[in-house]
Amino acid sequence: MIELYYWPTPNGQKIALFLEETGLDYELRLVNIGKGDQFRADYLRISPNNKMPAIVDRAPADGGEPISVFESGAILVYLAEKSKQLLPTDLRGRTTALKWLFWQVGGLGPMVGQYHQFAQYAPEKIPYAIERYTRERKRLFGVLDGALEGKRFICGDEYTIADIACYPWIASESDMNLDELPNLLRWTDAIRQRPATQFVYKRGDEISPPGRKLDDEARRHLFERGKAA
Repeated sequence: MIELYYWPTPNGQKIALFLEETGLDYELRLVNIGKGDQFRADYLRISPNNKMPAIVDRAPADGGEPISVFESGAILVYLAEKSKQLLPTDLRGRTTALKWLFWQVGGLGPMVGQYHQFAQYAPEKIPYAIERYTRERKRLFGVLDGALEGKRFICGDEYTIADIACYPWIASESDMNLDELPNLLRWTDAIRQRPATQFVYKRGDEISPPGRKLDDEARRHLFERGKAA
């Protein structure tokens, strides 16, 4: 049994997508990041960086004590190795999947996050920062579009954790026009139509309806707690 500590953000959706695609038995444990659940003492024992998602595997492969994993990329690798699904076993396929997974966790996710921070949430609009992250977001979308040229998925015909890692960050950007990125548009549409994707996003919208504005409490928990004095 996997316990998934979750809120329907792009990083949370990654793990939910994996679990639904593979059919691993899991229980959902909601971590409402707008209410500060990520700072609870019991959650910090699982995810000491006070971020979401995290998992606890109550039945690890070695038969020992439960294993907790935080950081979405590490969780995807752990679950792929546990289930022997969605991660190629050949050298070249595995290498491709892992390099694009790390591209997402080190580039796509953080840069899109910074775009939203400065373009949407910052109390003071800083033109240089908005321009910088707008440009970088567009560049990264173009990088993935180029990688998908002539391929169904990132690793070819096989759907992998690389696709699962990248998709929520692309899908979250409704203001991006993908008409000039035909490979990315085709890839996004194909993943959106998968039954697991439809289930995960429908459930996510029920948990946290889209379009809801951040209130002062959510802003404090998301952007102000932990700031240096």
